[in-house]
Amino acid sequence: MSDNKKNKRSFSSMLMLNLFGGKDKQDIFVEDDIESPLKTIINSFRDDKVAMVGLGIFLLIVAVMLIGPLIWPIDLSFSETSQAHISPGFDLLEIPKELQNNAKDISAGSSFSVGVDNNGKVYVWGKPRITETISIDKIPEDVKNAKIVNVEAGTDHVLAVDESGRLYAWGNDRHQQINAPFNLTTQGGVVDIAAGNQMSYAVTEDGQVYGFGNSMNNDFNEFTEYQGQIKKVTTTSNSAIALTNEGKVVYLGTQSSAVKTGLPTDLENVVDIASTLESAAAITADGKVHVWGYTSVHKQNEVPEIEGNPIAIQSGRNHYTVLTDSGKVYAWGANNYKQSDIPTKIQDKSYANVFTGFYQNYVVDENGNAEAWGLKGYLFGTDESGRDVAKRLLNGGRMSLFVGAVAVVISVIIGVIVGGVSGYYGGRIDLVLQRISEMVSSLPFLPFAMILSALIGNRIEPNQKTFMIMVVLGLLSWPSIQRTVRAQVLSVREQEYVTAARALGIKNTNIVFKHILPNVISVIIVSATLSFASSMLTEATLSFLGFGVQPPQPTWGNMLYAAKDSKVIQQYPWRWVYTSIVLSVSVICINIIGEGLRDAIDPKSRER
Repeated sequence: MSDNKKNKRSFSSMLMLNLFGGKDKQDIFVEDDIESPLKTIINSFRDDKVAMVGLGIFLLIVAVMLIGPLIWPIDLSFSETSQAHISPGFDLLEIPKELQNNAKDISAGSSFSVGVDNNGKVYVWGKPRITETISIDKIPEDVKNAKIVNVEAGTDHVLAVDESGRLYAWGNDRHQQINAPFNLTTQGGVVDIAAGNQMSYAVTEDGQVYGFGNSMNNDFNEFTEYQGQIKKVTTTSNSAIALTNEGKVVYLGTQSSAVKTGLPTDLENVVDIASTLESAAAITADGKVHVWGYTSVHKQNEVPEIEGNPIAIQSGRNHYTVLTDSGKVYAWGANNYKQSDIPTKIQDKSYANVFTGFYQNYVVDENGNAEAWGLKGYLFGTDESGRDVAKRLLNGGRMSLFVGAVAVVISVIIGVIVGGVSGYYGGRIDLVLQRISEMVSSLPFLPFAMILSALIGNRIEPNQKTFMIMVVLGLLSWPSIQRTVRAQVLSVREQEYVTAARALGIKNTNIVFKHILPNVISVIIVSATLSFASSMLTEATLSFLGFGVQPPQPTWGNMLYAAKDSKVIQQYPWRWVYTSIVLSVSVICINIIGEGLRDAIDPKSRER
């Protein structure tokens, strides 16, 4: 009875040591008896802190790249030039503290916002840099010294009016959009302003409307029959509409457009107007909202049920907001930046004014307290097409990892079969297979892939080209794996268990693939791991050279290719820094994992 208790106690002690540590206190012979070769490899790898850190980082990257695109998918057809080259940060809605409780007027531009307080002081926030030398936050001295009552932000410039009606303008003047007529800047009398894309408009108290800027890209007739009757003006992407003193909406150009042809003929008693890129809207005295133009894509014509009477309407790039007589705010239209999703805390309050532009919305209550919603910014900035770099990094990572993984699977399958057969049978079979392997190895991969891509050109779909790259990578990278497998098979094919298998009459194919290869699988895993890293680098190289996966489908390689211009490297570093860091870390981690596995399988390799 005592012996049984003693044996149980010894077993319990051994179990506790295995579960909760104490490995150093175990007898070496006992440890050898209870550890299988696989467990020994796992323990050796686990004791390698560098390899474990590399494994953890790489698994984290893989998890983020697999889960991220499910949460933040991308639209491959999306492009928004107004958001091109926006630097990283979430400050587009950060209203200055001095303005938050004292706001009079606010307007949002493409990547910045401008506001004025009740004392006439102007504030700028967001991403105000337009070019290397032009920045919206460089407010002119005469503006700082004036008491501004109204501001309007365009794509890359700002208009402002002081208490006497004098007009001020600053920002990008490439198309003369801030070169206002002399009488407006000196005599005053301006009652309304509108800043658009490369174009500016001003309405004077006598009903005259002035337009200045890129007239070649904007449909504006300065001799319109409605001169002297204008009360308010608003701009589309390349034209302008106006509200007359009699409450009629008129088109200020001569060319045909969706806004002009869709303008309702029976629209009367209009109290306010607004316009997006390709549509226009108006509020009539009976509280109805009318929308016309090109509205189907962004659902701008789907006006929500509005409680109360709308008294003011504002517009962004592709959405509208309405303020009712009870102070409630409603929004509809495009919602790709959550600009039409009004937060609950704002829905439950009443406001005196609503200001909307591009993708930002601001509301101000009777006490001057301002709140905002819409586009806050971008984690890693945007590229030349206004696409979110962070989203493309996630989706591109999934594609790069997938291409590398598929190429490795193909190369491992071919390499294991060729190496196993060549090493086991030897003789002429080995001779022929090795010569084929040498022929494949002698092919210069990059020039071959570039020539193949150039020959195919645009004859196949982008997805088919991606598949072709994976197959070519796999078909041309198997020789190194097969040599490793062949060497291992040659070293074990004469061992006792192989001889016993032959004596029992087991088929040669079963001996190779069921008995020999499982004993050399650890070496295959190491080779596949290192090959995975090289496949990712090769795909990135091809994409960087313009012969890999083609945009708009993102990969880490073609994202770096799009940022190879010296101007981009100097002025927009976020377009290549984050991608290169993630790619480098991934490849380094894979190599560290491979080195750790090799050392765990063959401890003597550390001594070499």
